Amino acid sequence: MYTLDVSRIPGKKIYALDERFSGSSPDGREIGFTNDYMTVNGKPFFGISGEMHFARVSPDQWEDAVVKMKCGGVNILSTYVFWNVHEEEEGVFRFDGCRDLRSFLEICEKHRMMVIMRIGPFDHGEMRNGGLPDWLYGKPYDVRENNPGFLDAVRRLFRQLHLQMDGHYFHQGGCIVGTQIENEYQHSCAPWEMTAGVSNEWITSGHSGVEYMLALKRIMREEGIVTPFYTATAWGGAVTPVDEALPLWGGYSYQPWLFYSKPGVHPATPEYIYRDNHNSDVSREYNFEPSYDPETRPYACCEMMGGMMCSYKYRFRLDMRAVDALANTKLGSGCNLLGYYMYKGGTNPTGRRTPYLNEGQIPKRSYDYQAAVGEFGQIRESYGRLRTVHMFCSLFSGFFEKTKAVLPAHLKELRPDDLGPLRFSVRVKDGSGFLFVNNFQDHVEMKDRHGEEVRLILPEKEITFRFDIAAGENAILPFGISLGDVTLDWAAAQPLAHVGNTWFFLVPDGMTPVYCIDGQEFYPQPGEAFRAGKQTIMTLSRRDAQNFWVYQDKAWLCGKPLLWDGKRLYVELEDGCAEVRTWSEPDRRFILRRRVCAGTGTSALAFEQVGTGRYTVRLSPDDQRGHKQVLLRVRYRGDIGHAFVKGELISDNFCNGDAWDIRVDCYADSLKEEPLVLYLTPVKENVTVDVSAMAGLKERADVTEGQLISAELVTVDDYPIIEQEAVL
Repeated sequence: MYTLDVSRIPGKKIYALDERFSGSSPDGREIGFTNDYMTVNGKPFFGISGEMHFARVSPDQWEDAVVKMKCGGVNILSTYVFWNVHEEEEGVFRFDGCRDLRSFLEICEKHRMMVIMRIGPFDHGEMRNGGLPDWLYGKPYDVRENNPGFLDAVRRLFRQLHLQMDGHYFHQGGCIVGTQIENEYQHSCAPWEMTAGVSNEWITSGHSGVEYMLALKRIMREEGIVTPFYTATAWGGAVTPVDEALPLWGGYSYQPWLFYSKPGVHPATPEYIYRDNHNSDVSREYNFEPSYDPETRPYACCEMMGGMMCSYKYRFRLDMRAVDALANTKLGSGCNLLGYYMYKGGTNPTGRRTPYLNEGQIPKRSYDYQAAVGEFGQIRESYGRLRTVHMFCSLFSGFFEKTKAVLPAHLKELRPDDLGPLRFSVRVKDGSGFLFVNNFQDHVEMKDRHGEEVRLILPEKEITFRFDIAAGENAILPFGISLGDVTLDWAAAQPLAHVGNTWFFLVPDGMTPVYCIDGQEFYPQPGEAFRAGKQTIMTLSRRDAQNFWVYQDKAWLCGKPLLWDGKRLYVELEDGCAEVRTWSEPDRRFILRRRVCAGTGTSALAFEQVGTGRYTVRLSPDDQRGHKQVLLRVRYRGDIGHAFVKGELISDNFCNGDAWDIRVDCYADSLKEEPLVLYLTPVKENVTVDVSAMAGLKERADVTEGQLISAELVTVDDYPIIEQEAVL
């Protein structure tokens, strides 16, 4: 048994930050921050930020992406603006196609999505030169420094960005609520890609200190980029002007940059051990060494791992449980604003002078990132797992932000590979709160835990949680929570939502649901509802909880993406069928509302080998039209997969054993004339280059040939469930 005394936890000292962290809209709406959380109209607001790069997404997918983010529980969209995407040629600015920032903001406003603009000038984001244009390399001044030459170029950029954003700022009634200043200043940089492979020169991480950051903010405001708050990344000792910008944090447990120079074995990281990150008495924790008193600013994140790319020397299939386990750990460490990088993957745009605008360690086109919402809108397991966390945050917003994190002493010295002690923390206020439990660890095989007991000493009583939990799982277990006319003393189940008189909970894998309500214990089975006072308690399995949706005060269950765009409810299908069920209060169960079947779904395609590792796939134009989108799903063995249409590289993939999706419907006209070409480069070992007279260079290597295993055509379509908002 573990015991934690939370009976004498003092209340938080909460106060509003000044006008540099607040703003109002023409209709009187107010956004601000206290020293502990974000506020909307003076009330606590739990912000959930998801990263999506508009320039890495085709404009015809923007709205679909924003809808999926909102339906996943994201209420703030964060986006990089890459300088080299918009001013690849000096003085020539582009805002066409996927660069059309103004049109993207209009879609965000249509769906009432708040936006944080991460405008640099340096971004990184695995973009070429970290987003800096190539032409800066030859200028008579240093980049990322407080000098007139560079700041004048930055001012020109900010002026052009303002022309696109003008009318969309929060103080104008628009969606832009925040602006990031620079990125990881004096902590991180990127290679100058034009020197890659020869001198491998790196961009400076900066030396001008806080004066540079303040100069950037001043220029932003002088050029009209005025938002309620400004942010700065704070990890790794990055320069953070906390009096002028909100410091934001993050964490990654899969770190491909460790292997940019050579492959290796990834170490287990301390990311899944709870930390005390909003406590003035704790000034340093793993990946959290603030230059300020931690209690004077919220513990807020902008770059929690929402997925991860494969780099050339580090290939892996992301364990999707890593994503919501990280969110659980951050919440249990005092976080009051979650932020994911990336939440929505994408495709790197191409340039006019520089064909590929990516960083050289990653694929030239694909930036899928194994994100919750993939490169072409694919919904991943992490999407449903994260949504359950976001529903919890929304359900208790107003109370949860005011709770204080309390950690057991044994976590302080716990190593990532130490599987013995239970990893847990508590967030509590006035005897009520939540027990956070994490049984996931990256790059380590965890074990199922049985017979765990956690005793909490509260101000007026003691309670004991008893539970099992499966390896890789995490949980948020409530105590002292009012459920209408009854009190939930404690539960071995995680709250999800409250609809009508029904409270929905999920039970993590390996856990037996138990509810202690007003001193009486209940032991329902997953999928079984019971009554307590006037309330109905419904317990969902982990699988069903990931397929659980709430729209307009109605609860739904659907195994495929069930989306609400503000006017219609619809299901997205690739193949097979989906059953859409809605909760019936009188029946205390989910009732089948509609069964939907896809028209064509997935079909195998013939392919022809035309060379070493080269294949052609012929696609019929009729198969590519009339659908939301059409994907070519490829499985292969090899090193790198490249897909070409009429000689143009449209997609590439570093082989990690997973399927490779390629969007093809947007190339239907070109594919009438020529087949799609797949070139699968082989895996090479023992590579040498022989040198002879007359510059004779010849590669010798042990080669495993690239081989195409299968190619399938996947059609994606929306099927309406309810057309009119009034009906829903």
